[in-house]
Amino acid sequence: MIRFILLQNRQGKTRLAKYYVPLEESEKHKVEYEVHRLVVNRDPKFTNFVEFRTHKVIYRRYAGLFFSICVDITDNELAYLECIHLFVEILDHFFSNVCELDLVFNFHKVYLILDEFILAGELQETSKRAIIERMGELEKQE
Repeated sequence: MIRFILLQNRQGKTRLAKYYVPLEESEKHKVEYEVHRLVVNRDPKFTNFVEFRTHKVIYRRYAGLFFSICVDITDNELAYLECIHLFVEILDHFFSNVCELDLVFNFHKVYLILDEFILAGELQETSKRAIIERMGELEKQE
């Protein structure tokens, strides 16, 4: 199960945070700080999987953003690494070459995209085409 998803820039500014388990506000800030410190200082030649408390953090860096997912220790790392890549591909398609400012100014659409393929901390949809079609339908309604 996914515990939380974080999108952070190199300076540690959180651009998106989605928690699937209840945490206090102070605990959320502490987690965001610890995860950022963990992934930024990690040598690029190491794997993108790292133990975090009693869970695992799977992360990937795209340009200046770190996409991090915290999951149970027994979950498949490669599936979640692919999940991160799918999320980035969908963002790139939806925003036509996505950048950090797209995430800042269109955060509501980013959360909508995330909710289309992750539901209650579990992967719901893995088809890029299906997610993009659904987002097109929602765009028409607005």
